[in-house]
Amino acid sequence: MSKSVFILNGPNLNLLGTREPDIYGSATLKDVEDLCRATAAEFGLEADCRQSNAEGDLIDWIQEAGRLPAAGILINAGAYSHTSIAIRDALSAVKSPIVEVHISNIFARETFRHHSHMSGVAFAVLTGFGIEGYRLAINGLAARIKAPRIKAAS
Repeated sequence: MSKSVFILNGPNLNLLGTREPDIYGSATLKDVEDLCRATAAEFGLEADCRQSNAEGDLIDWIQEAGRLPAAGILINAGAYSHTSIAIRDALSAVKSPIVEVHISNIFARETFRHHSHMSGVAFAVLTGFGIEGYRLAINGLAARIKAPRIKAAS
């Protein structure tokens, strides 16, 4: 098994920090990626951070993670969470553990956001913690795969 954790971010997450900061905060995608890399390193893992607005890219990366196999997948599929059965099917085909992450609390928002196709194939879902949800997700994933903490949090 690879030491890579795939951090997959979907549509519009490249706009973090400028898009609806009242909902998503002021942190940028680079801030998310830096947080993920630092947290993964605490467990001897490597965060492979990727973002795309294209559904097919996300599916290709999920399949790549499955072939390695990756230590795990953290996915914030953005709006695709609520619409993409294709991404859900790709996730269900991999053996790597999956955590679904949402920066905002999708259940406190519009009704169409209350259902995620990804949740049924993830072992955990974090929603509403802001970008801190990514840190929590990596910590949970590390516990799931029994990766010991090798470095103190910075």
